[in-house]
Amino acid sequence: MASLKEIRSRIASVNSTLKITSAMKMVASAKLHRVQSEAEALTEYETQLAGMTSVLARAAGATSVSPLTEPHDTQKHVVIVALSSDGSLCGAFNANAIRMLDATVKRLRSEEGIDDITVYPLGEKIVQAAHKAGYRTCDDFRSLAGAPAYDRASELAQRLMDSYAAGRIDRVLLVHNHFHSMGQQKPCVETFLPLDVSGVETGTEGENADLYLFEPEAPRLLEELVPYALRTRIYRVLLDSATAEHAARTIAMQTASDNAHELLDELSLLYNKRRQQAITDELADISNAD
Repeated sequence: MASLKEIRSRIASVNSTLKITSAMKMVASAKLHRVQSEAEALTEYETQLAGMTSVLARAAGATSVSPLTEPHDTQKHVVIVALSSDGSLCGAFNANAIRMLDATVKRLRSEEGIDDITVYPLGEKIVQAAHKAGYRTCDDFRSLAGAPAYDRASELAQRLMDSYAAGRIDRVLLVHNHFHSMGQQKPCVETFLPLDVSGVETGTEGENADLYLFEPEAPRLLEELVPYALRTRIYRVLLDSATAEHAARTIAMQTASDNAHELLDELSLLYNKRRQQAITDELADISNAD
C-alpha cells in the first residue's frame, strides 16, 4: 500500500508531465495552423497548375514530347521518396509511414519483380527504419522533412528529374502521410515520375484547349511547365506531411493531457482517502490510550 508521501510524489510527477504535454500541444497547434494555411494554398495552386499542364499537353498533341511524362519501357530501378518526422510523440504517424514504405517495397519486389530499389528517406525516424530494414538509401535530403524549404525541395526534384530523363531510374514514388483532418492522417503512395498529364481537369482549365491562345507554342511552354509542376509537387507533399505530423502531435499531446488529468483525479481521491484514514487511525489510537 502506497504511503501518503509516495502518493504526493506521484501527484507532483504527473503535474510535471501535464505541464510538458500541455506546452507541447500548444506548440504543435501553433505550428499546425501556420503550415496548414500554407499547405492549403499550395494545394489549390498545384491543382490549377496541373489543370493548365493537362490543357497544354492536349493542345500540343503528338508534338508533346517530354521525357518526364513518358513511361519507360522497362521497369528496373525504382526510387521511393518516403517522409516521416524527425521526432516522436506524434501517435502512429511515423509507424504508419514506415509500414507503408515496407508494404510498397514488398509489393514492388513480389508483384512486379523489381529488386533495384533506392529509398530517399526524409525525416530521421524513417531514415532509421530504412537503415534497419537494410534498404539502399540516399540520405542527402534526410533533414528536409523537419524543415521544408522550396529551394531544397527543388534540388531534390531536379535530381530525380535528371536521373529519370537520363534513364538511370524508371519510376519515382512518394510515400507520405496525407492530412485529411485533425483526427485523420492516412499514409498514401503516389507516382511522382512519370508525370501524368492526361487526366487532370479543374474548372475552366478542363475545357476545350482550342479556346486558348498560347505564346510561345504549347510544346515550348510544356518544357518549362512540367519541371516546375514537379518541383511544386515535391514541396506540396512536404507541407502536407508536415501538416499531418503537427496534427498527429497535437492530438497525441491532447490525449496525454487528458490522461494526466484523469490520473490526477484518481491520485487526489486516493490521497484524500488515505489521509482521512490516517487521521481516523490516529484518533483511534488516542482514544485507546485514554
